[in-house]
Amino acid sequence: MPIVSVSSDPNALTLTVVGQYPVSLERLWAAWADPRQLERFWGPPTWPATFTQHDMVAGGESRYRMTGPNGESSAGHWRFLAVEPGRSFEVQDGFCYPDGRPNPDLPGCRMHAGFKSTPGGASFVLKTQFPSVAAMEQLVAMGMMEGMRSALAQVDDVVADLRARSAGTEIAVLDDAHVRITRDVRGSLQQVWRAHHEPALLQRWMLGPDGWTMPVCEVATVVGQTYRYEWAADDGSAGFGFTGMLLESEPPRRAVSTEAMLGTEAPSTHNELLLSPLPGDRTRITLLITYPSKDIRDMVLGTGMVDGMEISYQRLESVLAG
Repeated sequence: MPIVSVSSDPNALTLTVVGQYPVSLERLWAAWADPRQLERFWGPPTWPATFTQHDMVAGGESRYRMTGPNGESSAGHWRFLAVEPGRSFEVQDGFCYPDGRPNPDLPGCRMHAGFKSTPGGASFVLKTQFPSVAAMEQLVAMGMMEGMRSALAQVDDVVADLRARSAGTEIAVLDDAHVRITRDVRGSLQQVWRAHHEPALLQRWMLGPDGWTMPVCEVATVVGQTYRYEWAADDGSAGFGFTGMLLESEPPRRAVSTEAMLGTEAPSTHNELLLSPLPGDRTRITLLITYPSKDIRDMVLGTGMVDGMEISYQRLESVLAG
């Protein structure tokens, strides 16, 4: 069963959601602990979420934004007050300005999520506590109750996806313009960030198949700077390169840039790099690519780009291990 009930109590100033699922407690908890799974349901279907930070420990923070069907956006943040892995977490939830700063003009609330095993699987109870009657009325009027119901109704599909994440690079074609590439690597968050931003490290791993070198590696580390990467075949038979501008940078987690192929007039892509820490000193690399058209998307994917990325990521793990 998916969502069992969504109920409000004006006297207690609470909104409570109960969900039950035919999966293990560990599987249900993972849907909330993994930002890539969480963003598949934290936001109504027409307002999907993107988490740029998700530190699920007491004192940690999560930051996310939801994007509407016409390009509108709404940003939010969580501050974790308590976390019992596999059992419960409690957060202070609030709205943010587009630049990520908390927005005090909109009311926040406190949320407590409790998880437990059931005879048929596992369940959660998500209770939202409002600070005042006025805050509750304002958020309900903004559509919070309907939004929560439609958003959490998606948990059922997320936990039903029991496919194990492979060790290799995964690609998800989201729509005509967007592709998400994901790879888990052995290495800390700081190590993986450095490997993406220090030329001496980049030139050791970002090479694709064997037989190539990276003679030009000009990295952008400050917003507004341009970068330039060029590769050359060992036998001198071929070469290619990319350039672009760094648009946003939030070390050691997130970088946004444009990317255009040198020597062509093809329009740029928009690339968002997200790094998320995983248990066991591992890091999840997520690259969200926005293509200017479906034709260009298909052309790029048809070059074997993902296979080359997997070879590079294998090389990255060797570099970090060394």
